[in-house]
Amino acid sequence: QVQLVESGGGLVQAGGSLRLSCAASGRTISNYAMGWFRQAPGKERSFVAAITYNGGATSYADSVKGRFTISRDNAKNTMYLQMNNLKPEDTAVYYCAVKKKAIQTFQFTMDDYWGQGTQVTVSS
Repeated sequence: QVQLVESGGGLVQAGGSLRLSCAASGRTISNYAMGWFRQAPGKERSFVAAITYNGGATSYADSVKGRFTISRDNAKNTMYLQMNNLKPEDTAVYYCAVKKKAIQTFQFTMDDYWGQGTQVTVSS
């Protein structure tokens, strides 16, 4: 059974930074694409960033480009999201996901593996 555990969320003032981590267990993640998503209150879950199995390619939502950086350390079975210059509109629960199959796509579905989420709150 694959488990993903997010950490690093919290309360930060606008302009501040946070680094989220997503630690995987039950599977070696080195062959699988991974991604970050977020869900704000009253809104649907939305894509934030994704990374290929080896970190060779990344993708970002337009709203976070230039502020967020996705990375991974396959030796540690962990993915990261460095978030800089945070804005109140970044407030959300952040989820990590890993593809169930070794397909290098940035399309994630509920059939893939998901974490339980970590709250990020940005105050103005």
